[in-house]
Amino acid sequence: MSKLKLWNEHASWEQAEHAWDEKAKACATEHPIKGLKTLPDMPGITPETAKNLKWKSFKWMLTQDHLGEVRRGFFHHPWKYGWAYLKSLFKKKSFRRDGDFFLYGIKDIDHFKTLLEKPEALFVVGFSYCHKPFECPSGRFTEACIHDPDHPVCRQCFIGKAVNAMPDENAVPLFIPTVHYIGGKIFEIVHNNPGKKVIFLITACEMTLEMFGDWGNMVGIQGIGVRLDGRICNTMKAFELSEKGIKPGLTVVLEPTQKLILDLIKHFREKHYL
Repeated sequence: MSKLKLWNEHASWEQAEHAWDEKAKACATEHPIKGLKTLPDMPGITPETAKNLKWKSFKWMLTQDHLGEVRRGFFHHPWKYGWAYLKSLFKKKSFRRDGDFFLYGIKDIDHFKTLLEKPEALFVVGFSYCHKPFECPSGRFTEACIHDPDHPVCRQCFIGKAVNAMPDENAVPLFIPTVHYIGGKIFEIVHNNPGKKVIFLITACEMTLEMFGDWGNMVGIQGIGVRLDGRICNTMKAFELSEKGIKPGLTVVLEPTQKLILDLIKHFREKHYL
């Protein structure tokens, strides 16, 4: 069980963030963890991998859906989802891009913020397992995360900080081991919350954001994919291994991008709960 989110114990965002960061510095001195300062050293998607990427995505989603996570969601509204998927396929790109942010169904960051302000907004924030620290107490290739503010690893982890900053209501953190897991969860959240407007922000490598944007457009949700850096997947082989939990390298959210993510969480929190 996770403890009370640290942000709930402070009167303002600034006080909470200062308290988090100061303790994180102390933990980094007393219990340093590996890899968080690793600089990016992988090129982007290889030219060979970039060929027919939409087809590769379609094939992967169909042939590897062993638990039926995506299939069950799709057949909830097959005609609606099928038509939306086909429309997205015929677009050259399933997204707009603004730096490390891939924008799905939105014009820009300001548009995203207006969606977060809506009273019916349900903010889904997903974190790829591959930027969990090697020392993660919950394990890396898993949907679990304790985000314990008193744990020295969680305190140094950006995921721990972001989840503690999220409000308890109308905000759903997800920890993503595979694309089928997040696909199934998105279907589940949409179908179980008919009065809500699902808005997402999900971290993933560039290749995943390129491959699976059409599937998000199929469900009709709007949001942002955050590009990871570091030891990303840039070939199909690396992606396939990663989907099986074979990921010896660590990916990172770069510090300027971390700040942008936290600013969006802050915006949602303050518009609804302050």
